[in-house]
Amino acid sequence: MDKHFITIGISIIMGVIARTYMMRIDYRQYPTYPQAYLSHFTLGIIAAGLGAVVIPAIAEKEYVAVTFLAMAAQHFRDVRSLERQSLDNIEPTELVPKGTAYIEDIAKTFEARNYMAIITATITGFVMYIGELLEYSITIRTILGIIGGVMIIVFLHKLLETKVIEDIADVKEAKISFEGPILTIGNIAVMNIGLKGSQKVFMQKGIAVEIIPRDPNATAILANAGQRQAIQHNAAIQLGIRKDIDEPDFTPIARRNSENGNVVMAIVTMEPNVECLIEAVRRTPILESSKRKPLDSYVGKKVDDHK
Repeated sequence: MDKHFITIGISIIMGVIARTYMMRIDYRQYPTYPQAYLSHFTLGIIAAGLGAVVIPAIAEKEYVAVTFLAMAAQHFRDVRSLERQSLDNIEPTELVPKGTAYIEDIAKTFEARNYMAIITATITGFVMYIGELLEYSITIRTILGIIGGVMIIVFLHKLLETKVIEDIADVKEAKISFEGPILTIGNIAVMNIGLKGSQKVFMQKGIAVEIIPRDPNATAILANAGQRQAIQHNAAIQLGIRKDIDEPDFTPIARRNSENGNVVMAIVTMEPNVECLIEAVRRTPILESSKRKPLDSYVGKKVDDHK
């Protein structure tokens, strides 16, 4: 394996770059810095190392070494479970919870990104090994390996890119009103708010949006309760919310219009800005667990044609 030392080294570097490229800290503050950030970076190095030795092991007919990939897959499935457990543990501390669907989506994402490091390192090693068979110089092989690694990083990034609400629906401002104690948005009854003080706060500082799906597939996605919970959480986190743990009246609720599939949501933020709310909703990721494509089925097409 000594003669493959450079191949393994370059493959590990490209794998680590792939994992680091996908590791960002944003408004969700997860992974946190520095503890979880360091943890994920370390796992990325391990994943890249596993992928880097695949091609050299096969070239040297050390097939037993390849079986470590099966062990790695099991390990990264355990990583998903740990991520899920960690997020579940802090869920009660959220004023507006993420919801189980959003947590599961985050856990799956971190698992998949470790596989991205393995694949990138393996492809880099494969390209360099082909260059070795063609008797290219070590410099040319290194350049080809880096190019191959960059190409697979770009490809996997596009493949794993998450769609957001603005890809499937239009979001516009909606008007808040009250019919007695019932909070109403665009003629859709949302919730019962009996306290006059809470009603006054909603009328003075509340803002609302209506999410209009563009097709039956989008309607099915927005019908998912987990997806709507993710929208509520993202809006509350990004805009800030005017509530405390003992003020249920101000918990945002995304309510669905059963007639047309539109979704409305009201929220009382620290600084009412409906344009920011619209942008926050638009940028909410579409969860894997909420993805539905009824139009791809025979029955779904027939129903749509009938309309």
